[in-house]
Amino acid sequence: MSKNIQIRASGSADLSAIENLYGLAFPDEDLIPLVRDLLVDRQDVVSLVAVSDSELVAHIAFTVCSLGTLPNGAALLAPLAVTQLLHGQGIGTQLVKAGLQKLEASQMAMVLVLGDPAYYGRFGFTQENDVLPPYELPEEWASAWQSIHLKEEDLAAGQKLLVPEPWLKKALWAP
Repeated sequence: MSKNIQIRASGSADLSAIENLYGLAFPDEDLIPLVRDLLVDRQDVVSLVAVSDSELVAHIAFTVCSLGTLPNGAALLAPLAVTQLLHGQGIGTQLVKAGLQKLEASQMAMVLVLGDPAYYGRFGFTQENDVLPPYELPEEWASAWQSIHLKEEDLAAGQKLLVPEPWLKKALWAP
């Protein structure tokens, strides 16, 4: 575990460093427009950063979404990036846990993610079969669509996660 890691809400002064982080973390994917859309003038995104010795080393975003009768009942966890040199030191874990705690305190019902089951399973995420993603996913990605319930809610099977505009780009949901 890295020493001197502080987790805090991101601010507008962090945007350049966050964009740089995603450019380096995902050189084959252009996530910078999505990150910018999520972080500039939005009230429906929980954005946290990890800072070590005054340097931004990781970022996570949770976008508040609608689900059936729960207008703010679900959040989408994405994206998440940790600087390459600090992989495997628990910084991503700290960010995920801090975000889940913040969402649970705000009475969020559930959090969904499209990601590696081996990674997100350690937080209690399991394959989601009742809530549909905004776009149909390839069959081989079925186990990657996951959720964690932060409070008990009765959800009707087959409901689609309604995401804000930045997430309506189909390419974000395709291989």
